[in-house]
Amino acid sequence: MDKPPTPQNAALARPVVASQHGPRPLPLFLDLLWRESRDDTELRRSALRGLRKYQEAARPAPPPMPPIFAAAGNSRLLRFNSAASNRAPVVFVPSLINPPRVLDLSPERSLVRAMAAAGHDAYLVDWGTPLDDDKGMDLTAHVADRLAPMIAALPQPPILVGYCLGGTLVAGAAALSPPRALATIATPWHFDGFPEQERADIVALWTRSQGTCVQMGYVPMEVLQSGFWSLDPARTIRKYAAFLDMPPGSDKELAFLAVEDWANEGPPLTLAAGQQLFEQFYGANQTGEKRWRIDGRVVDPEALACPTLSIASLTDKIVPAAASPRLAEHRELALGHVGMIVGSQAPHDVWMILSDWLSTHGG
Repeated sequence: MDKPPTPQNAALARPVVASQHGPRPLPLFLDLLWRESRDDTELRRSALRGLRKYQEAARPAPPPMPPIFAAAGNSRLLRFNSAASNRAPVVFVPSLINPPRVLDLSPERSLVRAMAAAGHDAYLVDWGTPLDDDKGMDLTAHVADRLAPMIAALPQPPILVGYCLGGTLVAGAAALSPPRALATIATPWHFDGFPEQERADIVALWTRSQGTCVQMGYVPMEVLQSGFWSLDPARTIRKYAAFLDMPPGSDKELAFLAVEDWANEGPPLTLAAGQQLFEQFYGANQTGEKRWRIDGRVVDPEALACPTLSIASLTDKIVPAAASPRLAEHRELALGHVGMIVGSQAPHDVWMILSDWLSTHGG
């Protein structure tokens, strides 16, 4: 087998395809697998078998859904600690890319539930699926018309904690209404901190995809996923080969399933949000050059008067440490982009640090 399972030999792929699970987009993944394993038939065989195992594996039931505290449009603010508290609310804001449950992945790997168990009044933003009328809603509007109204429903100014692009968005919210404190984790801000070729590749991906996205009226998750895979294609394939040897029901297997299911799901971005992200943020470094304004106010988390914390990773391939904002307190780790939140070292290296910092500032 020296050709990828394109339509002319799709029968090769059919035994490992299951409609209910990814990777998405599957044809692109299979093409990537064939290219990365062209000189290693054992890797190809193991990766395909690992793929089949992933698609057929039983999944445990997800954690129970917490109650909705507030809503704006199709977005919701979920509360994880129903007990009365005089502490400042702590609002966790995920990226618009992929579902919010990376912060509540499973009972054992839930940053938000861990914070609630530690006594913090924890909330999680669920951005929801954009509606047809939302295609003109850019990132600025997500802050002003979705995030800000839900924050305003809280009894007192919260501590905002943003992960990945969620950190960029909480910086926008802080420009509209000063929070009690603000923290970012693996957040892109200085887009000129991305490697030059990588940044050019991301812009080129948008250039190739833009026409189709305009016709569709939104940016499919598959467009974003293909960009993530291109950052480390060898690892993308080898992790499925490694999954083959994970014992069924083991902690490693369950962690792999949870993370991959999360990574292969997610609603599309609105067209306007995709345009702003690729053209203004990645392309023009609008945030890093302090040219992003919301309601006439410059968004600059590095100039906030409230306590601030930024956490970045020196081994993050999706958001390099050089792209992170440098806030009043800045910490650099050696964990992956997703590993900072759900990896085996995350409870000690990130969750504990964050919980102590929240407590110090009234959260």
